[in-house]
Amino acid sequence: MLVRLMYASRAVPALDHEELQSLLRQCRTHNPQHGITGVLCFASGIFLQVLEGSRTTANRLYNRIVADARHTDVELLAYEEIDERRFAGWAMGQVHMSGLNPALLLKYSASATLDPFAVPGRVSMALFDELVATASISCERG
Repeated sequence: MLVRLMYASRAVPALDHEELQSLLRQCRTHNPQHGITGVLCFASGIFLQVLEGSRTTANRLYNRIVADARHTDVELLAYEEIDERRFAGWAMGQVHMSGLNPALLLKYSASATLDPFAVPGRVSMALFDELVATASISCERG
C-alpha cells in the first residue's frame, strides 16, 4: 500500500546552503533503495516536503525527520493512502524558489512568502502540483 504525506518544519538557524545540499544528496542516494519519492521546498528557513512510498517506509522516514536535530516545529499537514504517485520521477525533487513567480505563492496564500503553517495541507499540495506542472522542480531523476 502506497501513502503520500506532507509535512512542514522550521530549520535550525545553523542550517546553511552546504548542509541543505548534503541533505538532498543523502535523500537522492537512500530514497530509491527504500522506494521513497518526493519533493522538497526550502525557503526562509521553512521545509515543506512531500514523501511517497509504502506506509511502513514512509512512516519510519517521517519519524526520523521528526527526531532530526535539523528540524523544529514539525507538523504533519496531509497523510493519505494513494493508488499512484504524483512525484514518481523524483528520488527527491527540489523546488527552486529563486526563480519562482511570487504570483504563484499569492494564488495560494495571503502573502508571497512560503508559509505552510498558515494554510491547509490541501492548499500546500495544490501548490506542489502546480510547481510540477510548471517545471519549477528539478533534481537528479530517481
